[in-house]
Amino acid sequence: MKSAMVHIGNFFFRFRNLAFPGIIVVLLLIKAPPSEIFGSHALERLKDIIALGIVLFGLVFRAVVIGYAYIQRGGLKKRVYAKDLVTEGMFGVCRNPLYVGNMLIYSGVFLMHGDPLVVFVGIASFAFIYQCIVYAEEAFLEGRFGDGYRAYCADVPRWLPRIGNFAAATRGMEFNFKRVIAKDYSTVSAALIALLLVEIYKYLAAAEPGQYIVYPSLLVMMMALVGIATALVSFLKKRGVFSEGKPA
Repeated sequence: MKSAMVHIGNFFFRFRNLAFPGIIVVLLLIKAPPSEIFGSHALERLKDIIALGIVLFGLVFRAVVIGYAYIQRGGLKKRVYAKDLVTEGMFGVCRNPLYVGNMLIYSGVFLMHGDPLVVFVGIASFAFIYQCIVYAEEAFLEGRFGDGYRAYCADVPRWLPRIGNFAAATRGMEFNFKRVIAKDYSTVSAALIALLLVEIYKYLAAAEPGQYIVYPSLLVMMMALVGIATALVSFLKKRGVFSEGKPA
């Protein structure tokens, strides 16, 4: 079973940039999002606030990871690869903190949709995919770093953050906000656009003929602003504004 999961993990590691958006779209289209929970619009809005909070927490979690210690998760030629074993920063709190942040973001997006089947299948699907990716990475890291990696695994949990390790893991390190912007602006953009698209989908699914289109138009404008901000950050990044060696 684990061997099969390693193969699945290697596949998704290589093709995730193409596969993940498609999987998300398919899952969100399984059923239309509900406009009420137990007949209550207030409960639906409360659920949306919780979903938004989960996504924001996932983004902040990723920011803390990247701000203290960043590792290139793109691999080498889209295959699992690591030049060094990173154990400091949030990687001393749990072994896969970026994936923890990702799972929080995906969970929030599916919760924003709100249909119980979509929420369950969506979260379960990505939990399985990330577990497969982690197995593939662990197989590589153990083969490359041997006893050092096994000792790291014995000290640091795979998924559940051990918050008590944070102070020791970040001792002597400085938080690099420029790195957070340079490395994660596209993740922030994708998360915000996903939330806005789900909200548009939800509104249109419940809309009646002749209903006002002011709200969805506002959401589209917000998406455009996110796109403009993303393009601006990308431009500034190419100009070296966020280079780590450049003074603020």
